[in-house]
Amino acid sequence: MIVVTGGAGFIGSALVWALNCRNRSNILIVDHLGESEKWRNLVPLSYIDYIEKDSFLQAMSSDALPDNITSVIHLGACTDPLEKNKSYLTESNFKFSQALASYCLNKHIRFIYASSAITYGKGQASLNDSEEKIEELRPTTPLAYSKQMFDMWAHKNQILNRISGLKFSHVFGPNEYHKTEMPSLITNNFNAIDDGKTVYTAEDEDKDYVIDLIYVKDAVEILLFLMDNPELNGLYNAGTGTSFSLSQISKLCLKACGKESHLLDPSIELPQHYKILPAGLNMERLKKTGFRHNYRSLERALADYHNNYFYKQIRFGEE
Repeated sequence: MIVVTGGAGFIGSALVWALNCRNRSNILIVDHLGESEKWRNLVPLSYIDYIEKDSFLQAMSSDALPDNITSVIHLGACTDPLEKNKSYLTESNFKFSQALASYCLNKHIRFIYASSAITYGKGQASLNDSEEKIEELRPTTPLAYSKQMFDMWAHKNQILNRISGLKFSHVFGPNEYHKTEMPSLITNNFNAIDDGKTVYTAEDEDKDYVIDLIYVKDAVEILLFLMDNPELNGLYNAGTGTSFSLSQISKLCLKACGKESHLLDPSIELPQHYKILPAGLNMERLKKTGFRHNYRSLERALADYHNNYFYKQIRFGEE
């Protein structure tokens, strides 16, 4: 059995869909649905059971989880860049991960988790995912630091050679429709463009912000690769290694939506959390594992996302 925490969320439900495409449905989904609309992501998916996060933690602490779990893909976390409750972030992104990793190590269960490239923080430390660099990182937001806390704990306890982590760059794509407040930059642009509103462009493109971003279909391929190769452990960057300015991204979004460039607006104030996204990640460590994947070009990814999913609010599994 495969456990996917955050399995109703954005990347988690995309992974479940990808596993379904491999005829894998022996999946236990762990999440907290609450009043969120992410339950809709589950409707077209095939899985064996669902359990709320608190019930899962209780079962884990009392050693009452199924004994046929072979791997845990831990994608459940708070990813809201504006979350100000540091205690909540610590519990959701550090302590939950800590407890789950400890359980998996004790039970000899494969553990793969999602870190984030926003942990690079100030100076972005050359965006090198070497384990020796972890203690040099200086995250600049509570969310980034809550992710860094677990990376640091795993490093200091010398368990990164027994688990796998992925420092995802900015991920976008289908199944993030429930993120009404803080969607990806791409979804934010698509929402504005389809509503006839303008989108950001820099007054001076030479001074524009640049970021690394990855289509969720490509991000899932990295997860599947690590699942297929359980001997591969450590912390890896998970992006494309390519940088785009936010102005370039806006223009490509307009093209994907079939709109004209007059919707570009240099007077738009860009939200702060988009300004701290990392640029092109160093992908050499992942490449050295033998990972070979032809990433979709940004233009192709945007066209696929908008035309095949976003425009009709189609979710994975409804194609």
